Amino acid sequence: MRAALPTPRRRERHRRRPPVPVPAGGKRHIAPLDGLRGLAVAAVLFFHAGHFAGGFLGVDLFFVLSGFLITSLLLKEAAEHGGRIDLVAFWGRRSRRLLPALAVTVAGTLALAAALGPPHLLRFALDDGPWAVASLANWHFVAEQVGYWNSADTRVFGHLWSIAVEEQFYLLWPLLLAVLVRGRRTARYVPVVAGTGALLSLALMAALVDPADSTRVYEGTDTRAFSLLLGALAASAPVRALVSRAGARLSGALCAVLALGLGGYWCLARQDSPQLFQGGLFAHALAAAALIALLAHAPGTPAGRALGCRPLRSLGSVSYSLYLWHWPLYLVLSEERLGFGGWGRTAVIVGASLAAAVASKLLVEDPVRFRARWATGRTGAAALVATYAALLALCLFVPQPAAGAGTVDITRLAPHTAP
Repeated sequence: MRAALPTPRRRERHRRRPPVPVPAGGKRHIAPLDGLRGLAVAAVLFFHAGHFAGGFLGVDLFFVLSGFLITSLLLKEAAEHGGRIDLVAFWGRRSRRLLPALAVTVAGTLALAAALGPPHLLRFALDDGPWAVASLANWHFVAEQVGYWNSADTRVFGHLWSIAVEEQFYLLWPLLLAVLVRGRRTARYVPVVAGTGALLSLALMAALVDPADSTRVYEGTDTRAFSLLLGALAASAPVRALVSRAGARLSGALCAVLALGLGGYWCLARQDSPQLFQGGLFAHALAAAALIALLAHAPGTPAGRALGCRPLRSLGSVSYSLYLWHWPLYLVLSEERLGFGGWGRTAVIVGASLAAAVASKLLVEDPVRFRARWATGRTGAAALVATYAALLALCLFVPQPAAGAGTVDITRLAPHTAP
């Protein structure tokens, strides 16, 4: 039986309905990559709780994933539009995806620090807040010589250094990519530029690393760019063509070897290892990029099915907000305030972080990304400017705690809790 044709009124109502943006992951979500996000954020959470020494590598995995996914989307757009990339539209999508949750987290964290935290947390939060809002937190911490591994317990926005690195990448890489793909033939330069940039970034890390304090090379955008650029390299056409030649068995075997190898490295890695900054982080990012490229090509391998299981995918769907909220909650809900530590405290904080992340996704992120007409175009830009002006004013005009109140001896801070 043929379906009835829509009436003119129905057609008109359909035309008036605002367009729904495509989610940032593209039209086709790749389940194992969503699972990798969940695995990465879980590793970071347990690292900060002191239960998984190698969990800091989850941030590196986030970088590689971001480079791969963003470059894939931009190259797809260029291929469909004769080598043209709409940068304004791209930055608008990124802003709707990232900035509302960040704004809510900054405001909520300031309120939590004022209500529940010791005075030094609020004082440092007010100092660091404007830099977090401006996506320059990493360079602020470098300039202020905030030791990454031994001073982060004083900074509720200390984890936002990695968000700043990604947002700076989202600003600069698409500009360069738009030049490289102008005209279909020039797209062949993308892997050359991405690979060369990654090697230059590695050389900078090796040249600038200070054995006494690795903060500069760990948080610097220039010295961490190789992870993002290796992800971009994995998304380029020559690498995709190379991966596509692997049969199902070879893809499955390679995925299994890489996944097991990365898992073993996560279990063995230590934050104070000099080898990390002499090629260890680069090798980890390279292996992660290879695994991501293989999973994107053949998600049905055994490793892909394992990584794409529902629990990891569900965790991956809230990984961004979960990352934003977990570190402030770790600092505010201290052992002194809760009255207990260990796995009990970890369970409370992880539960609270998950609740905040789910609320952020349902009440803030998804409405702004997919349903709010005002969030697009000039109205969206004006709303963004107004929101961030309000956040800056909040950081500038909230009264500072009295000088000397809540002074902290940073030599007593546990190094394994740095974000």
